[in-house]
Order: sequence, then structure tokens, then C-alpha cells
Amino acid sequence: MQKHAFKAGDKVIVVDDLLATGGTLGASKKILSNFEGLDVVANVLIFEIAFLNGRSKLDVPTHCLIAV
Repeated sequence: MQKHAFKAGDKVIVVDDLLATGGTLGASKKILSNFEGLDVVANVLIFEIAFLNGRSKLDVPTHCLIAV
């Protein structure tokens, strides 16, 4: 990710196609935490494999179109 992609005070929504274990969204949040003053406000997904409980590892509101 480019150093100047975000500025302090920016609000970000992370979009992903699939939530399984929460690893990808967790890693994304960790990378984004390197940008000072950035606020990750939500995750938006297409699919969620609910029985893997990935959502329990996330600390921002997470919205999903289809949960299986």
C-alpha cells in the first residue's frame, strides 16, 4: 500500500468477497493501522461461512450479503 494513500482522519470501509476465519480482514486492519489517524469503520462482505466464527475475531461492524 502506498505511503500517501490515506491521511489522518480518513474513514475506511474494507470490502472483501468472503469471510471464513477472519484472517484476511484481521490482516487488512493490521496493515491499515500503520496509517496514523485512519479509522476503519466497517467491513462489507459478499459471503460469510458463519460456522467458522470469523466474525468473532473482528472488532468493527461487519455486514454480509449472504451467510451460509
